[in-house]
Amino acid sequence: MAFLTTKNLKGDVFGGITAGIVALPLALAFGIQAFGGIDDPAASSMGALAGLVGATLLGFFAALFGGTHSQISGPTGPMTVITASLISGVWASSQGSFSEVLLAMSMAGIFCGLFQILFGIIKIGKYVRYIPYPVLSGFMSGIGVIIILQQLYPLVGLKSPVMTIDMITELPTRVAGGISLNALWLGLGTIAIIYLFPLLTKKIPATLVALIVMTVVSLFMNMPENLTIGSIPSGLPVPFFAKEGMDLAGINWIGILKASIIPGLTLAGLGSIDTLLTSVVADNITKTHHNSNKELVGQGIGNMISGFFCGIAGAGATMRTVVNVKSGGRTQISGMVHSLFLLAILLGLGSLVKYVPLSVLAGILITVGWGIIDFKGFRDLLRIPKADAFVLIVVFLLTVFVDLLTAVGIGMVIACVLFMKRASDLVEGGYSSSVMTNFDKESPWSDEGGITEEMLKHIYIQRLNGPIFFGTITKFQEVMNDVPDDAKVVIIRMRLVSFMDQSGLYAMETAIKDLQAKGIMVLMTIIQPQPMYMLKTMNVIPLIVPEEHTFPTFEDCTEFLKKMDFK
Repeated sequence: MAFLTTKNLKGDVFGGITAGIVALPLALAFGIQAFGGIDDPAASSMGALAGLVGATLLGFFAALFGGTHSQISGPTGPMTVITASLISGVWASSQGSFSEVLLAMSMAGIFCGLFQILFGIIKIGKYVRYIPYPVLSGFMSGIGVIIILQQLYPLVGLKSPVMTIDMITELPTRVAGGISLNALWLGLGTIAIIYLFPLLTKKIPATLVALIVMTVVSLFMNMPENLTIGSIPSGLPVPFFAKEGMDLAGINWIGILKASIIPGLTLAGLGSIDTLLTSVVADNITKTHHNSNKELVGQGIGNMISGFFCGIAGAGATMRTVVNVKSGGRTQISGMVHSLFLLAILLGLGSLVKYVPLSVLAGILITVGWGIIDFKGFRDLLRIPKADAFVLIVVFLLTVFVDLLTAVGIGMVIACVLFMKRASDLVEGGYSSSVMTNFDKESPWSDEGGITEEMLKHIYIQRLNGPIFFGTITKFQEVMNDVPDDAKVVIIRMRLVSFMDQSGLYAMETAIKDLQAKGIMVLMTIIQPQPMYMLKTMNVIPLIVPEEHTFPTFEDCTEFLKKMDFK
């Protein structure tokens, strides 16, 4: 294919291998988490295999057919939570049939892929930008809490309940009944290595170091087999109908399809959001532009093939993508190399994986869950608009105690209703002269006559017109990324910005920090009351932009510029 250029082959190979090293422990951990609701010793090895197969096949085909050049795909926390719920439910209803469990998981992955391909065909990818920050914050934080709660049990050598409320209420009783101190020490050691090892070097992934070191330590502890992964089959992945031990004769196909289609749709929606957000992160680092609809089609193909071969569904993985990019990966070849590395592990080292303690993987996942929680959003709860805080808390609670799809749906409805109320208030109050937002960087405004031609060689003026909120931040980020690197001063004109929500505020803060990191001075002029309140409440002014760099009129800003030496 034309896009498989070899111009960056060395960087792609190194980036792909590095991403594969990071992905290995996560694939094992997420796979085991997905099968965590099955009370059977064989569940851990089956889960580990499903995680590796999912990472290998999704990673390869999503890279081959996707629309984000440096994306690394595989099992992720949010997707695994959905898969775990499906598997535990089918296990209970089928009275312990592994055949029905694997078939339901496969069907959910195939449905997920079909829906994602449909999303790409009808070009739904562009609408992900309209998800407000409070909805994403509450949603991701809820997933992080679920992962941590679930992994507290294997951390101490216990089997986790399925329902979140049971994870909370049963923990004291289960712990009082006896725990494995060896498992606990191994898990805590894993967490310590993951957080402390980067202080020594960041060239080697801390999760891999923790996995290897603590597994070696466990060999001297005589860990019981039920507290380790156990043997996983080596060899090429096989389709679900050819799976060893799969009995399709007595399968209730109608029941399986009914049980799989809604989780498949949920996985498709969740995976699409997760993937496209990662694509935006990759774009910001590499200064490229992804094709969102093509990316959804690629993810759909990858998840369909993964499901067909009994791998768990996944999505674009932010941490693995960032590792790939920072290690030199720039094209789809890097994602394919990452998958080929995992395939080599699957073919040759399956027998070694059996010694990995479950508490070590629990320690890895606890750090993943901790990293997903949006602590910044919670710290700012008392300073952001009450409507945003309300949405964040509602979505968070619904995610933890109800289900993910309900949380996002209700959160979106509340956020849209509250935004319409805000927009109505602004129009009635006479603050907004424009409903639509236009970020104009070409046409000078009438009060800019004092800027000389010499000044314009070093100054970039960004004119903002209309509210900066969750529906406009994508365009705002695009135009802010277009600021030339050789600019010495950027003037952000906010005379016509009548309103900023939490999404807009964080986008503005990030844009300013990125400019300052390049050595560019940022000046802001004519800030209306509500945006000024937000900027000061969140300490963007004066901690990030000093008070003396904000001006009530553009003429005042011009006088300040005349005193500067641009040589």
